[in-house]
Amino acid sequence: MPKTSARLLALLSLLQARRDWPGSLLAERLQVSPRTVRRDVDRLRELGYPIAAFKGPDGGYRLDAGAQLPPLLFDDDQAVALAVALRTAAATGAGIGEAAARALTTVRQVMPARLRHRVDALQVTAVERTGGRTQPQADPRVLLTLSAAVHAREVLRFDHSPAYVPAEADAAPVVRRVEPHRLVTWGGRWYLVAWDLDRADWRTFRADRITPRTPTGPRFTPREVPGGDVAAFVAARFQGSDTPGEWPCRGEAILAAPASEVAGHLRHGIVEEHGPDRCRVILGAWSWPGLAAELGRFDVDIEVVGPDALRDAFAHLARRYADAAGAGAGAGAEADGA
Repeated sequence: MPKTSARLLALLSLLQARRDWPGSLLAERLQVSPRTVRRDVDRLRELGYPIAAFKGPDGGYRLDAGAQLPPLLFDDDQAVALAVALRTAAATGAGIGEAAARALTTVRQVMPARLRHRVDALQVTAVERTGGRTQPQADPRVLLTLSAAVHAREVLRFDHSPAYVPAEADAAPVVRRVEPHRLVTWGGRWYLVAWDLDRADWRTFRADRITPRTPTGPRFTPREVPGGDVAAFVAARFQGSDTPGEWPCRGEAILAAPASEVAGHLRHGIVEEHGPDRCRVILGAWSWPGLAAELGRFDVDIEVVGPDALRDAFAHLARRYADAAGAGAGAGAEADGA
């Protein structure tokens, strides 16, 4: 028979592994009598673990959630996995980097030396794909509010800040009413997938642009996301599929380059052959200038198919680039004159 302390840890580990444990099965696993199991359960209760007993033919025990957090038990692999998750939490876009760092310090302090060495050897630096630009962080409280509405199946109202607002337009947030379906992450950002009640269509909303309103609305019967797979649905929205509304801005252009050369440099979008050394590109972006710049980086002739907003964005960038070129030329002339 194992020593009492080791047996208590083994019992606690089993109780954490599944919801209900028949007493006879626990006794068999621990190789002790049912009476010993009852005594060990009482010892764990004295330590603060809320263990409930249930009756019936297979009467046994259940580890319930308690008002206070008693000491937790992790095996080596679980402890290292927890530490790795906390160390990389800052890259999730959930705005929990500081809290995760404090939690990692707390967990590390109670680790055996052999595990601390493994955790300390893991040094991670999160590098943004966008060249160092800081990603907007979603407020953890907003994420919890969105998640609660999804779980409760309650209509959600929130202020949504638009992705791109022209200088002459009103930048005030738009009030949206939705049936929240799922909270997802994509590319280091958090999104709410929801049925927009006013537009009668599915939409994805950036969580960092959402300010929830209270109280929530009435309960609703969940709809099935198109295709039945939320992961596939979100991926399609951000890969330039023909599904409407995947990007706030979506345009089409003809590039004077073979499709094989262009397709390899686009993370999303549709690229099709359009004659010798030409291709048709359908692409989305968060802003029209951003879409124009994305197309312009190929350094080939461009024919805009539409819409007009994309043409206006090219004109806007052309003026800005011309001004930048002129300022640089003027500065160079003054330097030569000096």
